[in-house]
Amino acid sequence: MNSRKIYKKTLLVFVTLAFTAISCSEDWLTPKPLSFYEPGIALSNAEGMYSALTTLERNMRHEYFGDNAPILTEIIQSEVAVEGTTDKAGPQMDMDVALLPDAQLNHTDFTKVGWYWYEGYKGVKYANTIIARIDNAEFSSEEERNAILGSAYFHRAYRYFKLTHQFGDIPYLDWEIETPKYDFYSYDRWGILERMRKDLEFAYQWVPEVVDRGRTSKAACGVLLMKVCMVLGDFDRAIAVGKEIVAKHPLMRNRFTPNQGKPNTNLMFDLHSVEAKLDMSNTEGLMYVVSYPEEEGSDRIQTMRNAVPFWNSGNIKTPDGQTGTSIAPAAGETDPEMDLNKSYGRGIGRLRPTWYFTNEIWRADKEANDLRGIRNRDSWRRMEDLRYNAPGLKTSGSPWYGKNFEKPASMSVEDTIRTWFSWPHYKLFVPDPLQTQWAGGETPWYIYRSAEVYLLLAESYYWKDQLALAAEALNEVRTRAGAEPLTAGDVNIGEILDERARELYYEENRHIELVRISYIYARTGKPCEIFGGRTYTLQNLSGPGGTGSNVKQEGVNFWYDRVVARSNFYNHGVKHKWAEYKVSVHHILWPVPANAINTNIKGVINQNIGYPGAERNVEPLPVPEEGTVLGPQAGN
Repeated sequence: MNSRKIYKKTLLVFVTLAFTAISCSEDWLTPKPLSFYEPGIALSNAEGMYSALTTLERNMRHEYFGDNAPILTEIIQSEVAVEGTTDKAGPQMDMDVALLPDAQLNHTDFTKVGWYWYEGYKGVKYANTIIARIDNAEFSSEEERNAILGSAYFHRAYRYFKLTHQFGDIPYLDWEIETPKYDFYSYDRWGILERMRKDLEFAYQWVPEVVDRGRTSKAACGVLLMKVCMVLGDFDRAIAVGKEIVAKHPLMRNRFTPNQGKPNTNLMFDLHSVEAKLDMSNTEGLMYVVSYPEEEGSDRIQTMRNAVPFWNSGNIKTPDGQTGTSIAPAAGETDPEMDLNKSYGRGIGRLRPTWYFTNEIWRADKEANDLRGIRNRDSWRRMEDLRYNAPGLKTSGSPWYGKNFEKPASMSVEDTIRTWFSWPHYKLFVPDPLQTQWAGGETPWYIYRSAEVYLLLAESYYWKDQLALAAEALNEVRTRAGAEPLTAGDVNIGEILDERARELYYEENRHIELVRISYIYARTGKPCEIFGGRTYTLQNLSGPGGTGSNVKQEGVNFWYDRVVARSNFYNHGVKHKWAEYKVSVHHILWPVPANAINTNIKGVINQNIGYPGAERNVEPLPVPEEGTVLGPQAGN
């Protein structure tokens, strides 16, 4: 049964239907309904509660899996990549057009900004149902109850952390809603994060350390707690939690999968292989979304379709003008590298990395031996590594059959964007044996790893001006990969972000991380050394606003400055026949979908500054320090 069909629903402001609980067998990818769908019955014991958590854990997978997965929007709204689909109008290239409240915000051919809004609140709703009913259920012990409650707190905080960094001040739902509600108001994002910190402290205390693959772990709660503490300015707490996590979950420093016997592989191949993500001896993986090969209810990640160049577009021709590529290899061909489809995946170039990611961060001196880098021919692939394989070349006796690609001097900018770039093969290659065209098959995928914890530790030390300790944390990740160690004098926010890009491409929510750092700069007033000591404030984070706001001015927020400084696309006049690549200052936060605002007829959901409708905003409400907004002791 296809889980995407089961759970695909149309949402308006927020989904307010009663929560339909599901149970699971030993294969919890495949939900089985309980005998009753009434939440009060289904959520009456630990089994029902864990089934409800399964829904939350499974739904996390949707961000990463499928064609034009939502994670692409997060990566594209940063400096590491842009939208590469150049054969149509609509994709997120000119953000002044693509990111409007009434634009198509949740569509494979446009953007998935709206997906994050609706899916985020769907997750909040599911978590709130568990939280509201926790004391009506029977448990074998207090530990069992608190572990389930802590997991629900994590999932609610996981969604709110994303929503507050994507949309700013947002409605705050903290209890189950059983009847339609049309009077939502925006709440102060800082108050929401303060409440999430309390919840995550509870979760970090009670959620178990050892869990099944795909379940919420204590370490996962700790990673999210670190991020919330950092944005709230408590770097000491973030450091304390980070140290505890890496002490229990060391990096994988030696080869550990059956792939070590394969040619042209290395430790990075091991770490990011399907085998590694299934291997319970993998100490580095802290939380995963799961999709097991050939299991019912599974899904395909399609990393290769999304992020590998469109080498079969028809625009790859031999120097003498003949069609150069084919999905199916020539009859009788025995060289596996001539099967481009199965060697690299049949990409369409949706996610086009920038020069910053493919070249700038891989320095000749410091990353010369980096296993993650473009200089490692086993890990990365260039278009020049591929070979002309069109069967017609072989049958005609063309001398170009089997020769490496040569970039045509006359290749257009449009074709270059989509069909000619390098990519991290070790990270994106996922075998897809059940398909004719290999797009990226079924695999677990990392949500959090210990490597990111070290990078968060380094950043926390940076904010405290303890640069020697920051370098030490960075070097844990760098030396494992074969890069040269850094010194305290090397450390700045750019170096930390470069290391995140090297390590976490197609894993991290890159836009969110840039926004998180932007808020910290604005809240602390710390001078940003990579921009000449520039400082930022919270007062004008999104620019001045106003009708037709379209500000492209450095010095307003860190997100805009970083994207413009490092991307070789945005605001540099790069264009093709459908669009020019543009971003504006206010795109640091995304537009709240107009439908969510318009159907909220008895309340006010604020629109973000810079977008139409922001002129109707009201002061966001404070989140109470105690009690709930929608549940017991509301307003206390």
